[in-house]
Amino acid sequence: MRSTAPRRTADWSIQEVARLAGTTSRTLRHYDAVGLLPPSRVASNGYRHYDADALVRLQRILLLRDLGLGLPAIKEALAGTGHAASGTGETSERDAQVRALRGHLEWLRAERQRLARQIASVERTITTMEGGGELMASDMFDGFDHTQYKDEVEDRWGKDAYRRGDAWWRGMSDDERSAWQERTARLNDDWTTAAQAGTDPASDEAQELARRHVAWLQSVPANPAHEAGPLRNYLLGLGEMYVNDPRFALSYGGVEGATFVRDTLRTYVDRLPT
Repeated sequence: MRSTAPRRTADWSIQEVARLAGTTSRTLRHYDAVGLLPPSRVASNGYRHYDADALVRLQRILLLRDLGLGLPAIKEALAGTGHAASGTGETSERDAQVRALRGHLEWLRAERQRLARQIASVERTITTMEGGGELMASDMFDGFDHTQYKDEVEDRWGKDAYRRGDAWWRGMSDDERSAWQERTARLNDDWTTAAQAGTDPASDEAQELARRHVAWLQSVPANPAHEAGPLRNYLLGLGEMYVNDPRFALSYGGVEGATFVRDTLRTYVDRLPT
């Protein structure tokens, strides 16, 4: 039976790939040096060339970078879908790449829809203000929905937890929301900086971050962090979620940063009084 897979005989020079991908030859050589994207072949003149499989891999690398992952985390995410030799292995590799790309595509489509709604909201606000009309609050925040994870929160922690947390958020003034968001951003930045500096999770500096993190969690009503009994398991589960879910890992600079947060919280839990 004849294979329906496209023939992959063409390749592109490093300069062509850099131009097409909006990057630089230096970046592509760095990706090779760290084991992330080796060239498909090196010509007799020393020039690197990339085939279709390499372009697919580069596309995934650029998508993951847009998600905020660092190169080590991207390499980990791509593990298991590298170049295969031929035959069944090649088919398996292509299937794995397609599955991964479908996941990226789903995220991109959702993000496109959210951004389109935000753009429309801001355009309506500008048009109304320029025309001297009355602003309608109900039209101004489409695409800014903090309830998008409602089902997930209810599934993890119960409907009452979501209801109380939602009421807490909606009951805040604009200044209070802004202060809480600034506090969150500052905490995330401090976590990321400590992780990038190679801080020991058991150090005083890291454990102070863990203490701040718990206090931040406890600032939200109905959070399990309020209760001494569930606190241990909650923090352990939360740490694993930070590592395994790219949406959360992104807040800490990628999987490496999230792993540092998880390990620090584990140490914090181990030191809690029994």
